[in-house]
Amino acid sequence: MESDMEESSMKKGIRKKSVPGDHARKQLEHLKGRTYAITGEKFIQEEDIRLETTRTRLSNVLKRHEELKERLTRDSDRMIFERLQKEFEAARAAQTEACFAEICLDGEQWNDGLLATIRERVHMEADRKSMPGDTSMLPDPHFHGKTTYRVGNKVICCLEGARIGIQYETFFAGEPCDLYHCVLESKSFLEKMTVIEHTVPFFLPIREAENDFLSSNAMKFIDYIGELLQAYVDRREQVRLIKELYGNQIGELYHSLPYHVIEFVLDDFDCKVTISLRYADLGSVLPTRIRVLAWPVHPSRRVSITGTTNKKGNVALGTQPVPARLSYAEDALRTMSLPEAYAEIVLNLPRALQQIFQNLATA
Repeated sequence: MESDMEESSMKKGIRKKSVPGDHARKQLEHLKGRTYAITGEKFIQEEDIRLETTRTRLSNVLKRHEELKERLTRDSDRMIFERLQKEFEAARAAQTEACFAEICLDGEQWNDGLLATIRERVHMEADRKSMPGDTSMLPDPHFHGKTTYRVGNKVICCLEGARIGIQYETFFAGEPCDLYHCVLESKSFLEKMTVIEHTVPFFLPIREAENDFLSSNAMKFIDYIGELLQAYVDRREQVRLIKELYGNQIGELYHSLPYHVIEFVLDDFDCKVTISLRYADLGSVLPTRIRVLAWPVHPSRRVSITGTTNKKGNVALGTQPVPARLSYAEDALRTMSLPEAYAEIVLNLPRALQQIFQNLATA
């Protein structure tokens, strides 16, 4: 009897001792879960800090690029532009005085044969002027009048010293914008031409185009540079126009120097909309890669993944906004100019966001 009582009391003692252990284990698991949650929140905060640091560095790099661009174009390029512009104006004025009209070329009239003829004539005129005492070489009346040729937005002039000058006119929305120049030269008619000076922005690949096209197809080179310049001006003016019209709605805007990478944020809504545009070809005026995301900023519109332990023992890492892709906005940017697409996006944004948030609420 006594032994039974002792055995019973020993079992009770064991059970009593096991309770504090269980409680400690539960406390440990609870603290462990809180540690994971705190660690997760700290991780998200650190990610936000890193992203903000990267954004600040990128902004500083872009500012330095703009300063470098301004410094490079402020003195030498402007001097070259003014000198070449005067030379082109003098050639066209001499043509007018000699009663020679500017020759406009359309379609098939602009071809390799005509360019070869222009090259031959500039060298003949240079040779004639280098031998003023030789009366057997009569002056070519076309060169006396400094004949110029217009091909679309390009004006081709025969300049002094066996040089061929191309003046590129650019436009935006039907209005004239910038003028650019490129001067070609060759030592003889049979040798290849080279670019001896130009006013093309330094971040456009004129030297690569010279290596790829000029020696094998000079006409293709001349046309390609014109396409690059017009596309660059078009992209630049599109960005300038949305800043001018919608600057109060745009929170942040970044772009590369050739405007082939453009990113901006819309903050004047119930969410943050990020727009990212990439132009794979520098001759393109419409983007080839587009991403438009809407990021919820209201707490009720965030997907809650707070630090709780699920059945598998995994712990979530805090409240994180989940972006929604705006397909209608990407379609607009794919087919319209940037200002037109922007107006389309803003017009339909409230309805699109309402539909997205309704789908999130029912998910």
